Amino acid sequence: MSFLDHIRTCNRWEPSDFIPFNLDGHCVGHLRPSFAEHLRRWPEVFEVTGGRVTWVHPLPGFADRNQVLQEVLAALDRDGLVTYLHGELYPVTPGDRTRALMLIDRACAPYFGVRAFGQHMNGIVRDGDRLQMWVTRRAANRRVYPLHLDHLAAGGLPWGVTLKDNLRKECREEANIPEELVDWARPVSAVTYCRNSERGLKPDVMYCYDLELPPDFEPSCTDGEVEAFYLWPVEQVMETVRETDEFKLNCNLVIIDFLIRHGYISQDSPDYLPIIQGLRSPLP
Repeated sequence: MSFLDHIRTCNRWEPSDFIPFNLDGHCVGHLRPSFAEHLRRWPEVFEVTGGRVTWVHPLPGFADRNQVLQEVLAALDRDGLVTYLHGELYPVTPGDRTRALMLIDRACAPYFGVRAFGQHMNGIVRDGDRLQMWVTRRAANRRVYPLHLDHLAAGGLPWGVTLKDNLRKECREEANIPEELVDWARPVSAVTYCRNSERGLKPDVMYCYDLELPPDFEPSCTDGEVEAFYLWPVEQVMETVRETDEFKLNCNLVIIDFLIRHGYISQDSPDYLPIIQGLRSPLP
């Protein structure tokens, strides 16, 4: 196990296993051909031909498209062709999250291979000249990565919510951090990766933050998603990432980014440049 192993795992996919999903002349996603076959049930919505899927529904309005797609997703859910519906809506976009052409349920984004956006925050405490980092253990009932280690606050970024407001919400729900503290969080970077998952393709963007917390701050969970909190020296966090797979998969990348920015991974490391390049992988 190594830092680079985590990066490679998050970027493991074979383009030939997927076909493009086009909308308004833009490629907005990639689907497995087997999943694309299910969309033939709606020829008035999708054209499945020539190794691609094209949105062909005649109503061009944003609200009309959303309604049509939600009806399709509800039918796929009823038939067990998608695992579940989350209830949060993500933008279907060729690039930036503000350029939504329509909206898709968060849980269904990988089936269509559309970009998903999230936020991850490193909660840190200074101990003299050393840094400590708050780490959480996900609850046993979490649908994804139960009992794995995670960030102090992290979550998806739904459509129509600002970065600032969503970070406040995640920090309140997962660690009960007051807004006046959350607003001191520094936007420091973004990490991108694309991997083949059980549900489909995940081309993800994670906005990253560092928040220095006072030594007497004690986090608490308000939404039941966190089982335990630990305050670890950064060196312990670093060793856990480097030597194990205890952290939720994409958290490893955000922590590696933190270690690079704070000088814990030396420029003399033979993996230094591949690590930096791998944290900003081009998205299809």
